[in-house]
Amino acid sequence: MQKPLLIKINPLDNVAIVVNDGGLAQGTVIEAYDLCLIEYIPQGHKVLLEDLKNGASIIRYGEVIGYVNCDLNAGAWVNEAVTRMPTPPDLSELELATRPAPQMEPLTGYTFKGYINKDGSVGTKNLLAITTSVNCVEGIVDHVVKIIERELLAEYPNVDGVVGLNHLYGCGVAIDAPAAIVPIRTIHNLALNPNFGGEVMVVSLGCEKMQPERLLSLPTENKRIPLEDEDIIQLQDEQHHGFQSMIDHILAVAKIHLEKLNQRQREVVSASHLVVGMQCGGSDAFSGVTSNPAVGFASDLIIRCGGTVMFSEVTEVRDGIHLLTPRAENEQVAKDLIREMQWYDDYLAAGKVDRSANTTPGNKKGGLNNIVEKAMGSIAKSGRSAIVEVLSPGQKPTKKGLIFAATPSSDFICGTQQMASGITVQVFTTGRGTPYGLAAVPVIKMASRNTIANRWYDLIDISAGDIAIGKKTIEEVGWELFELILKVASGEQQTWSDKWGIHNSLAVFNPAPVT
Repeated sequence: MQKPLLIKINPLDNVAIVVNDGGLAQGTVIEAYDLCLIEYIPQGHKVLLEDLKNGASIIRYGEVIGYVNCDLNAGAWVNEAVTRMPTPPDLSELELATRPAPQMEPLTGYTFKGYINKDGSVGTKNLLAITTSVNCVEGIVDHVVKIIERELLAEYPNVDGVVGLNHLYGCGVAIDAPAAIVPIRTIHNLALNPNFGGEVMVVSLGCEKMQPERLLSLPTENKRIPLEDEDIIQLQDEQHHGFQSMIDHILAVAKIHLEKLNQRQREVVSASHLVVGMQCGGSDAFSGVTSNPAVGFASDLIIRCGGTVMFSEVTEVRDGIHLLTPRAENEQVAKDLIREMQWYDDYLAAGKVDRSANTTPGNKKGGLNNIVEKAMGSIAKSGRSAIVEVLSPGQKPTKKGLIFAATPSSDFICGTQQMASGITVQVFTTGRGTPYGLAAVPVIKMASRNTIANRWYDLIDISAGDIAIGKKTIEEVGWELFELILKVASGEQQTWSDKWGIHNSLAVFNPAPVT
């Protein structure tokens, strides 16, 4: 029989989480804490380690994650029903760039096999991407993608696949609204993801608000994708007579780009060319104890190699922002973090909700009482490195290192926005389990618990569950993840989502009005 086991993260904590599968029964004695449970407590949920009076602070990660709304005795179950959420940190009273980054020795000699692009970026896949200017053409593009996969790809053995960059934007929208820059910039930058080899083609309807010229050019950011006229296919063009004429035209342009992509070969490059997105979804109370800290350790390894790591999800950072602004490389980066927090506060307020709406039923069932507790575990993915740059949604980085790429916390929107910002691999941690995947970017799924990794043995790529039971350290699992990232980036190991072809649709963030 498994010995009762609790995890307390910080010496200041007055709660610990239950490790045992199935939870712990009422009356269970925890000798290490001189504690007897006064009720049944499920796995991952919090046990109170000391008596608390109504209004007293609940402390986990050494931070206040809430206040009890009644008197509680040691051994009680600290769940959502007995918790009152604290207010978020005041954005006007944060420390700015006050904590120097820890000195970490550079790592040299680590490499992967990638596809070198003309702009110096390096892809981990070699894909043909078909950009769309409006959702109206999605059906046509999906049809073409199936033809290419079924009839053409075999002729181009060095091409890994074809993806249609479909989205729910382009018309019926307030194209000139200030916030419209977010979806337009996102779709523009998606076409430039390093996994697409610089080969851009656009399928347009013709009457949409977001004309290809608007999509290809971002005057406010002094950016333009240079395309030949033949790389833009307009379905309403008078040259098209019927459905097959449109299909033949798209296929003819696609073949030109497939020929170019097929000439590319993987080459050995430094790990400094890695651009890895870190994300979590279906989180539980173990996520901040096992998988996310291991991801944070791997993040530091990538940065020590000279690579780039992006972490995101504004609402899952907001309550830990006071822990991040001191880590900014300089005051401007700290102020940029505050800018994105304030923008999102205002965005949520306009919708008459706040960050508390983030936490899902699954999060709560997994032991996370509220967004404050969830955020404390989420930011562990960022490791210890200094934050060198902050991106607004859909922007591309100008620096290497640890970057905060502002996105919503929705798995699908975050993944899409990180792709637009240029990630070529994504690590996705989960405690509850998810089949999530992206066609354009390999997604490594890491479980926070061995239970879910064992049940979902052909969907989860790596588990951090051994950390919870003391079999492995955070550092050991972090190294395992780092080495797996290099193998996946090299095409030497396929993720489960790629093996099964489980790929979610793109979800472009659109905060602008729909007219």
